[in-house]
Amino acid sequence: MEWLIASLSGILLFLGITLLAIEMLVFGFSSFILFFVGLACLITGLLMMLGLLPHSLTVAFVAVAVISGLLAVLLWKPLKDMQNHVDHTPASGDLVGHSFILSGDVAPGQTINYRFSGIEWRVKSDQTLAAGTEVEVSVANVGEFTVTEKNKAES
Repeated sequence: MEWLIASLSGILLFLGITLLAIEMLVFGFSSFILFFVGLACLITGLLMMLGLLPHSLTVAFVAVAVISGLLAVLLWKPLKDMQNHVDHTPASGDLVGHSFILSGDVAPGQTINYRFSGIEWRVKSDQTLAAGTEVEVSVANVGEFTVTEKNKAES
C-alpha cells in the first residue's frame, strides 16, 4: 500500500492521459465525462507532484471529484457549443468538374442515367440540355450528378 501512496501522482497522471485518450479515440469526444475526469486526474497528479496537495488516497478522490465538477460547470457550455457547430458548406470532391457528353435529354424534373466508375449515376440539371451536349458536374451527391453545360471556351 505504501508504494501506491508513493507513486500516486504518477498513477493519476497515467490515468488522466489514458482517460483522455479513450475519450478522444474511442468515443470521438462525444461524451465529456471521461474528458472531465481525465483532466481532473492530470491536474490532481500535477498538484501532488508539485507538493501543493498531500499524497493521500482520500485527498486524491476528493480532489478529482471536486475538480471534475468544477471543470464540468466551467467547460460544459463551450464544449457543447463547439460540438454542435456544424459546417454546412458542401464538400467538393474529385467528381465535381468531371465532364462528359449527355446520352439523352435532361430538363428540370427529368433525369437520365450515366454510368461512370462502375456506378450508375442519376443525372439532373436546372436547365434544359439536349442529348450530345458536353456537360460538367457542378454538384456530386450520393448516386446523383447535377450538371451544367460546359463552357465552349474551355474546350
